[in-house]
Amino acid sequence: MSEEINHGRRRFLTTAAMTIAATSLDIFGPVVQQVAPAGLQLPIEGELPSLGSANGWLNSQPLTANGLRGKVVLIDFCTYTCINWLRTLPYGGGWAEKYKNQGLVVIGVHTPEFPFEKDVANVRRAAKDLKVNYPIAIDSNYAIWRALKNKYWPALYFVDAQGRIRHHYFGEGEYEKSERVIQQLLAEAGRDGISRELVSVDARGVEAAADWGSLRSPENYVGHERTENFASPGGAVLDKRRIYAAPARLRSVGTFG
Repeated sequence: MSEEINHGRRRFLTTAAMTIAATSLDIFGPVVQQVAPAGLQLPIEGELPSLGSANGWLNSQPLTANGLRGKVVLIDFCTYTCINWLRTLPYGGGWAEKYKNQGLVVIGVHTPEFPFEKDVANVRRAAKDLKVNYPIAIDSNYAIWRALKNKYWPALYFVDAQGRIRHHYFGEGEYEKSERVIQQLLAEAGRDGISRELVSVDARGVEAAADWGSLRSPENYVGHERTENFASPGGAVLDKRRIYAAPARLRSVGTFG
């Protein structure tokens, strides 16, 4: 993959939105949080590009940008081994289910990070195992990724009923705001009876949110001065500054052979 794709930029953001209470993905029970309606400032960021460059589709016939006019569209860039995307999946699936009859179309754009993720059979198996029922565009050639100038997994692009991108978000978190954006775009499209309640999810296993407050790791790549939450047995072993000099016999020659 080229540097343009920049695979190292998977974001997992430690924001307060990651603490949203959870109950069930499959059964949306009583609301756990409700916020008074408030208009969001959603500028026009661009147009939904053509989806015709997809290598294939799962769970749907091929969808087109023109055919989606009149619908609110949520583009969700994913790759099925990305832990950060997996932790957002309960929310994307929850929104797809809750708002599907009010004009929301969630589209997963599967853009692979690793070669084995280009295998459509692997993607199909993962989608079945993860119970992803909304449409998935296979973007193995990175065409849709590049059309949106995307650089991240996961990444959300919110498209209004006129095909205009009105909001985006990269990484985990901000689930409440994301759902408020969906609600506002549906209202702008003239949809009535939109519930202001937020979906509640029961995220388990790999889909469970990280426990950022007590997260520990035995690995560290940033130097001891920036070490946090280090869990190596015996604690962190700090480096000591040292000055190294060449042996006298080499210093006398003045060069290294």
